[in-house]
Amino acid sequence: MIHSMALVAHDKMKDQMIEWANAHKSELAEMELFGTGTTGGRIATEVGLQITCLKSGPLGGDAQIGAMIAEGRLDALIFFIDPLSALPHDVDVKSLLRLATLYNTALATNVASATLLVRAASVKTAKTA
Repeated sequence: MIHSMALVAHDKMKDQMIEWANAHKSELAEMELFGTGTTGGRIATEVGLQITCLKSGPLGGDAQIGAMIAEGRLDALIFFIDPLSALPHDVDVKSLLRLATLYNTALATNVASATLLVRAASVKTAKTA
């Protein structure tokens, strides 16, 4: 079951994240949400979801989410990665993905996998209710 989720998106993917979050607002509203700086702020403002905003990714937000994963405080990570841009903080991105893999945290990196993850979470929630 997914109770807590982090939402992260690279700059060129933020609009796609907002569109996706709007489409899945009711499912996301049932979870405790965390987001990196701008992504979290935009989700709160443009989608209307309650979300705890951490630092911007390059300023430590990725590390904060990684620590939450290592501490068992996150059930899922949705990270819309821009596959076509060179990222100056690529090491931080790889570290976050490595931690999610290491700690067996549900992980989605694009719209299709994020949608499947949220749908699966809502089916399990409905069955346990």
